[in-house]
Amino acid sequence: MQPEACAPCAFDVVPAWQPLADAPRLTQAAGTLLREIPILDECGERRAIHIPAERPLTVFVDKRELVTLMTLGACPELLVLGYLYNQRLIQSVTEVESVSVDWEVSAAAVKTRGGIQDIEDKTASRVVTTGCGQGTVFGDMLSQLGALRLPDARAARIRQSTLHGVLEVMRQRNSIHRKAGSVHGCALFRGAELLMFVEDVGRHNAIDTIAGWMAVHGVGGSDKIFYTTGRLTSEMVMKSAQMGVPIIISRNGVTAMGHDIATRLGMALFGRAANRHFLCYTGFERFDSEPEPQRAPVRLVAG
Repeated sequence: MQPEACAPCAFDVVPAWQPLADAPRLTQAAGTLLREIPILDECGERRAIHIPAERPLTVFVDKRELVTLMTLGACPELLVLGYLYNQRLIQSVTEVESVSVDWEVSAAAVKTRGGIQDIEDKTASRVVTTGCGQGTVFGDMLSQLGALRLPDARAARIRQSTLHGVLEVMRQRNSIHRKAGSVHGCALFRGAELLMFVEDVGRHNAIDTIAGWMAVHGVGGSDKIFYTTGRLTSEMVMKSAQMGVPIIISRNGVTAMGHDIATRLGMALFGRAANRHFLCYTGFERFDSEPEPQRAPVRLVAG
C-alpha cells in the first residue's frame, strides 16, 4: 500500500508498523484514485484533467447490510474497520475475523468472531451529518460522550513550534487535492512527525480510515495530534475523542456543536491553521504558546 515516490497518493504511512497478532485478515483492494476526463475551459481550450474516482462501498456485517459509504477507496478495509470502531459497533478490531472488499460488486464483507451484540438497537437511530459525502452517526454515540476519558493537560500538550511543524509538513504534501481537488485530507502526528496521511471524498471517511489503521496496529491516541483539512464539526470532534486523540488541528473552522463537545471533553482545537496563522478555540491549558512578534501597522503616506 506504499505510494510511488513523488506521485500523488490518498493513503500514506510513513514509518513501518506491524499489525496486532490477532488483527483481522484484510484484503488489499485499493481502488483507482483518479479518472481522466476531457474538459472545455474559459479560454475555449479542450484538454484532459483528473478528477477523484468516487465510488459506493456497501458494508455487510455477517451478511447483514449495514451502510453504503461513498469513498475514494484508497484503503477501504481500514475505512470499514474504523467506521465500525468509531460508531462503537465494535470495541476492538479483534472482534472482527476478516474484511473482504470486492469492487466488482462494490461491497465489503465483514465477518465477526462472535457477532455484534444488539446491532439492531445500536443502528436504529441515525443522524445524517454535515459536509461532503454526508456521513452517518448512529444516535447512540451522542449519549456516550460522558464515558470518554482523555489524558489530562499535563500529559497531552502541544507547543506552538510543534503546531508550525505540523503545518509545514502538510504544506509540503504531494496530494490528490493538489492534482484534482474535491477531496479532504486527514493525518495523524506524533509531535511534528507524520505517522499516517489519507485522503477521501469526505473528511469523516478519512478519519475513519486513520482510526482503522490505529486499531489494527495497536496505536494509542493519547500522545498524538489529529490534522484535517475539513471543518471541525461535532462528528469530527467525537471521532477524534473516540480515538483517544485530544488535540486537533484544522485548516478550516469549527461549528458551535463541535466547540461545545470539545469543551466538555477538555480537547484542544486549532482552526484556520495555515502557514504560521491559527486560532486556538478550546483547550488553552494544553497549549504552550510561543507568541509571534507583533507586526508593525502599515502607515499610508499621502502622495
